[in-house]
Amino acid sequence: MQIYTDIDKTTIDSATFLTIGNFDGLHRGHQALLRQIQQLAAQASLTSAKPILTGLITFDPHPLAILRPEQPLQLLTTPRERLMQAAALGIDIGVIQTFTTEIARLDAEDFMRLLKQHLGMTALIVGPDFALGRNRGGDLNTLQALSKELDYTLHIVEPVAWSGKPVRSSIVRQALQQGEVTEATELLGRYYALTGEVVQGDQRGRQIGIPTANVQAPTHKLLPANGVYATRTLVQAGYQNEAGDDLRDEIGVVPYIYNSVTNLGVRPTVDGVHHRIETHLLDFPTAGQSANLYGRYVTVEFVARLRGEQRFANLAELVAQIQTDIAQARHILSNAPLSLPLHG
Repeated sequence: MQIYTDIDKTTIDSATFLTIGNFDGLHRGHQALLRQIQQLAAQASLTSAKPILTGLITFDPHPLAILRPEQPLQLLTTPRERLMQAAALGIDIGVIQTFTTEIARLDAEDFMRLLKQHLGMTALIVGPDFALGRNRGGDLNTLQALSKELDYTLHIVEPVAWSGKPVRSSIVRQALQQGEVTEATELLGRYYALTGEVVQGDQRGRQIGIPTANVQAPTHKLLPANGVYATRTLVQAGYQNEAGDDLRDEIGVVPYIYNSVTNLGVRPTVDGVHHRIETHLLDFPTAGQSANLYGRYVTVEFVARLRGEQRFANLAELVAQIQTDIAQARHILSNAPLSLPLHG
């Protein structure tokens, strides 16, 4: 995937089939739309002088951060995660457009002219509730009228349901907020995951013989409900390089994947104040996990919830429960797919 960060500073010579939106979570509904784009582009390429490219445009920061800054944001995916997932589905071009008050003031026609002039748009593929431009003035009727003037085609893709349920980002958020990561997996078509830097903790895990990596989540990233989860933790290849090589930004590097147990919460038995994300990598090849991972970025995939957050009478009870959690996680993860490819 070719990635761009500013539409009006980009020039794409090929014809493109584009879609626009936040695509938070890139759930099964979004995936269906992206597959439709590819099918349409493939059909059009049969009569084109050269292949037609497919592209996704998303925004950073989220438009609500500019338009309604008082409203808390809880995002399922960062813009980069959305593009990486779209790339896995075969989308050719990704644009992370900086969202500003100037962009918000553009009317639909001006924005569509930018797409036509800089991105070579020959088709726009969107859902039935789509609108863009100042005050969402670019509804489907407006975009259809503009298509004749600007010479592009407009395609509407209907929403999809999964197991009889509508697939929406808001429903995925609700499931995660309740700790229902298995339901979120069904709606997303993959494990819910967060990627963050391993940072210095208080090393309590190491003191009790169960070392953990403390992961710092991205700003505005939605975290599942507090509790203990069976997870998988992906560590970029080369993490043990003492020279300080950092592969965190390389797409396509095969990671090391470890079964893990992850605790989200305030650790009421030993702290009770600071919210932490602590993941214990099973069968990690060294005694101290964080020591080898500080400054590295890891991805934690949430496979199943083991239990809610609990307060124990003493450390011995806590350690005993953690050992039970580890045994349960091993059993669950031994029967869970190593990874879930994006699919419909």
